[in-house]
Amino acid sequence: MDIRVGDKLILKKPHPCGSYSWQVLRTGADIRMKCLTCGHEVMLARSNVEKRIKSIERE
Repeated sequence: MDIRVGDKLILKKPHPCGSYSWQVLRTGADIRMKCLTCGHEVMLARSNVEKRIKSIERE
């Protein structure tokens, strides 16, 4: 799956703050993302992120 820095990811399940939208900050074996509602940043394994993605919006 082609995930690039700056992409907006829409995930299948919401963050505890209620948001489904995340912005990609870093890519590689792990992907660092920032919640677009509360600003919380997480780093997850690429395989986990790819399973959770509903759609990708390019800028």
